[in-house]
Amino acid sequence: FGCFFLSTEGKDEASAAENTPTRVPQGKVGERSSILCSGQFFFEYLVVVSLKKVSEGRYEPKISYQFPKRENLLKGQREEEERLLKAIPLFCFPDGNNWAPVTEFTSETFSFVLTNVDGSRKIGYCRRLLPSGRGVRLPEVFCIISCLGCFGLFSKILDEVEKRRQISMAVIYPFMQGLRESPFPAPGKTVTIKSFIPESGTELIELTRPVDAHLEHVEFQALLQRLSPHLILHIFASAVLERRLIFLAQELSVLSQCIHAVAALLYPFTWAHTYIPVVPECLLDTVCCPTPFMVGIQLQHLERVLEQPMEEALVVDLCQGKIIRAVGDEEQILPMKLQNEMLMALTKHNYNNNVLTSEQVNALVSETFMHFFVRLVGHYSSHIKRGRSGSGAFQERSFCKAVSSKSCRRFLKSFVKTNMFSLFIEEAEKSRIPPEGNG
Repeated sequence: FGCFFLSTEGKDEASAAENTPTRVPQGKVGERSSILCSGQFFFEYLVVVSLKKVSEGRYEPKISYQFPKRENLLKGQREEEERLLKAIPLFCFPDGNNWAPVTEFTSETFSFVLTNVDGSRKIGYCRRLLPSGRGVRLPEVFCIISCLGCFGLFSKILDEVEKRRQISMAVIYPFMQGLRESPFPAPGKTVTIKSFIPESGTELIELTRPVDAHLEHVEFQALLQRLSPHLILHIFASAVLERRLIFLAQELSVLSQCIHAVAALLYPFTWAHTYIPVVPECLLDTVCCPTPFMVGIQLQHLERVLEQPMEEALVVDLCQGKIIRAVGDEEQILPMKLQNEMLMALTKHNYNNNVLTSEQVNALVSETFMHFFVRLVGHYSSHIKRGRSGSGAFQERSFCKAVSSKSCRRFLKSFVKTNMFSLFIEEAEKSRIPPEGNG
């Protein structure tokens, strides 16, 4: 798999080819990836991954359909494409080779991220479904590869793909062609795709991009439905100090949604370490990694994971809504006064009563966690000393001492040592304009 990482976003990760630690420049979770996307195409590829029988009861995922087919690629581009196409099947069927044909299967939507050595990232949006037909058959995965992060929008596209799949594969092609020729909308804008379906005639499909770009890949509701506000704060505290986090669930959709949500709680900071929403079975030893990671593992692998010689980690069961393994100090990491304020804000609304839209839930949750960062580090810009050239130097000691509360100062002394804070301050030192999301 060369320079595409099967362990997705990270600083020190298992290289896909050799499974040995390697240092590479990485993209950031949640950053606006549209700048990496030449031509602003909606997507690069649509691939169908099917299960091919290799022996009795064992199947191997293989790409059975690819659109568009790429020709006239330069040597480097061709090698990159081959690496990408080799990695995709593993993430479409991360749950191993043991499958059996079935008559019924509830389709599910999930996503994964692959990071290239230059730090650019590609997101795979997946819909696993059972093809229409009679008798027993195997599920297949439709995977859209894009460098644009917008889970809600791509879920809607996959709804259209699934609808057409029930008619014929041939009906998918013109729809995807139309999509590929359409410009990706700006935040808050809508693009309309014309699509013809036999017997239904021409349909107009409207795809609207959320106004708030940093929340367009996020569904906080998924997290709130499974975990209490108290546990969410324990997870947030561990993530803020860049510890190791392992999430467990059976469904791939639950894992990918919840992990994207946890990463988004850190905004305007970004998780800059190993980040794998769904770990393929062959990469389970990622949990032995001595560096920080945030990974999702299917519940059937729990025993195998707990047997691994791993360093201190927070292990969260999303199905039971509980923490299986903890370091033990999670309650003491965040300053108590701010922690209580966040707890009150998260319990104020009954997020699971369906009165609020998912956009309202996203805005309220995001505001709670951003307020935490504004209160603690909002004064950072007045502690960047500017030289004549305009470049700045961050004054760490005066920044920490400027906070009067002892518990806040104690937290800051740990937080300033994290990778995410360093990256944020590096950007601020280079720029005269404070990075977005801070006041």
